[in-house]
Amino acid sequence: MKGYNTKKRTLVTGGAGFLGSHLCERLLAEGNDVICLDNFFTGTKDNIAHLYENPHFEVMRHDVTFPLYVEVDEIYNLACPASPVHYQHDPVQTTKTSVHGAINMLGLAKRTKARIFQASTSEVYGDPEVHPQPENYWGRVNPIGPRSCYDEGKRCAETLFFDYQRQHGMDIKVARIFNTYGPRMHPNDGRVVSNFIVQALKNEPITLYGDGTQTRSFCYVDDLIEGFVRLMNMPAEFTGPVNLGNPGEFTMIELAEKIKVLTGSESELIHKPLPTDDPKQRQPNISLAKETMDWAPAVTLEQGLKSTIKYFEQLLRG
Repeated sequence: MKGYNTKKRTLVTGGAGFLGSHLCERLLAEGNDVICLDNFFTGTKDNIAHLYENPHFEVMRHDVTFPLYVEVDEIYNLACPASPVHYQHDPVQTTKTSVHGAINMLGLAKRTKARIFQASTSEVYGDPEVHPQPENYWGRVNPIGPRSCYDEGKRCAETLFFDYQRQHGMDIKVARIFNTYGPRMHPNDGRVVSNFIVQALKNEPITLYGDGTQTRSFCYVDDLIEGFVRLMNMPAEFTGPVNLGNPGEFTMIELAEKIKVLTGSESELIHKPLPTDDPKQRQPNISLAKETMDWAPAVTLEQGLKSTIKYFEQLLRG
């Protein structure tokens, strides 16, 4: 039911963040009425300023750890700081955002009979013993470490989503997001792509943690948002969780060297100790997404890095 309006009313929590802003843009382009909800802890108005003139776009400053009363048809729950620098700043609030936020958004979805999407994470797999990680792998997570507020918060949110579905017949979708990069990443979020690009553009030393042989898989933001929308539009019986990421695997040294070439940087590579509980390998098995949603990443690492570097060049010029 869409009231007197023929447009789908969609709520995006964390809508002013890196992923949220791209999702709001995509949903508006598809003809939705979009409520962008954010407390602006890591999100920024700069990410969504170009959308303000759209009469079907609305911004609400609100924290998901408090209940929300709006009328919506769909909810994308993206609210949560997602980089170690930000989620370890206030770990108790990070857990509250994942857990209380999930409870509040599920409560809203239950009242409005809305379909609800949870942005989960590859961090639910922890430092994995299975490689690449399929959705039926339960993970290897330290419940009391410095990363636990995020890892366990997201694991508990998944529990809540599936318990609400079993107990109340809720219409849920759960995506496990692997490393994603692109324009509008926060320049000081401590993530490897933004770190390396900013350091390279400033000709500062590029910081590698450990020996630099640990691997990550990098998905360009446009590919990820396509996965979000496809998952949300799947039949109700397909709930996920489903891995969304790029299975191409690169060592940190390979990434640093590629960014140096693309930026023409003269930065040297330096090594620092590996942070506690930092996973050594991270690569998605995306067979489920391919088979059920016909989804796979289309943007190569080089193409994506060029767009991301261009964004950071403009940002650094002010």
